Amino acid sequence: CSMGSDDSYNFVFKVVLIGESGVGKSNLLSRFTKNEFAHDSRTTIGVEFSTRTVQLDNINIKAQIWDTAGLERYRAITSAYYRGAVGALLVYDISKHLTYESAERWLKELYDHADPHIVVMLVGNKSDLGNVRTVPTDEARDFAEKKGLMFMETSALDSTNVEVAFSEVLTAIHKKVASREVTRGSISAVTLSRPLGPNSEALEERKGCCKSS
Repeated sequence: CSMGSDDSYNFVFKVVLIGESGVGKSNLLSRFTKNEFAHDSRTTIGVEFSTRTVQLDNINIKAQIWDTAGLERYRAITSAYYRGAVGALLVYDISKHLTYESAERWLKELYDHADPHIVVMLVGNKSDLGNVRTVPTDEARDFAEKKGLMFMETSALDSTNVEVAFSEVLTAIHKKVASREVTRGSISAVTLSRPLGPNSEALEERKGCCKSS
């Protein structure tokens, strides 16, 4: 998929990144939206999101990717983080089995707060660390299949499959919307007639406002 111009798009899809601290969520975000990778893994506190407009099958989709930015350490992720999300990447580190074991708990939290039709991909990040792998690919793939999730191994460090993972999630979301499998309201994947402005809910959430809708 190619970079589209950021001001013309048919859909805005909110995608959240979830998973344990240190698995590389922030670097997946910066690799996909800015093609950057930060070697110093400082943890920022407070929700962040970045956007990128991609073209899939001649449709311009503005992906708004949200990152927990360190809050997962404090179990402080609020329902505002999940509100309106139509996709999620549940990330673990292939070299740290504990981060994979917590996937079940993250899934439960996701389904407690998010739309039941949300598209979820299990992502084994840091595939460049294959020599110290502790999570076998087949085991993770089987788990994903059992739970009805998509699956991909990525490396934010060397860019492997990052583009593909996000594109597949966005394509799956668009298919659900296009097939009317979900009503527009429930998955909130509406065609915005105007760009996200200062009055948009997303920016209010960013300011830490958590009014229930």
